[in-house]
Amino acid sequence: MIKKNKNFLIILSSPSGGGKSTILNEVRKIRPDIEYSVSYTTRPPRGDEKNGVHYHFIDEEEFLRRREEGDFLETAQVFGHWYGTSISFIKDRLAAQHHIILDIDVQGAAQISSTSIPYVKIFIMPPSMKILRERLIKRNTDSLREIEKRLLVAKQEIKFIPQYDYLIVNDELSVAVEDVLAIIRGEENRTNRYPEPIKDFLEEE
Repeated sequence: MIKKNKNFLIILSSPSGGGKSTILNEVRKIRPDIEYSVSYTTRPPRGDEKNGVHYHFIDEEEFLRRREEGDFLETAQVFGHWYGTSISFIKDRLAAQHHIILDIDVQGAAQISSTSIPYVKIFIMPPSMKILRERLIKRNTDSLREIEKRLLVAKQEIKFIPQYDYLIVNDELSVAVEDVLAIIRGEENRTNRYPEPIKDFLEEE
């Protein structure tokens, strides 16, 4: 039997309003075997967000304590709030042969790139700044001043695109979701996911 080490992190990043959370949710509907890593954050919940489902909402004191204790794989401060990914959760689920999908910003993704944990990095972006602005306005969660701030940050974030393995333009949601799924399937079958395919193949000759 040919053995395969196929499990890895699937990192989705995009400017705020780029659609990564929506794409992530659609991917998980089709691939329920892919687990979602619930990030920790110091920001307050938005809308109907639930603690432990969308994020683990904690105060800054607890967050900084966890970071000092080495409890995070990556951390980032975005728009004045901290975000972080639990390293113990990631290691546990990968050891259990599960993919983990993460919705993190470019700061956090860069930190993961310097670790030994296997990953694929996918950058999601809308077709244009004009469309991104329209989506942020339609989302109706931020003031116009905050939206302009997010658009300025987006101009900085897109500079990180060359550090990613794949780029998906989120023009039509269903196509973007299928593109992410195709990337995952392709990554599962990279030759480096197979430790000793020739030996495994021949041993039952």
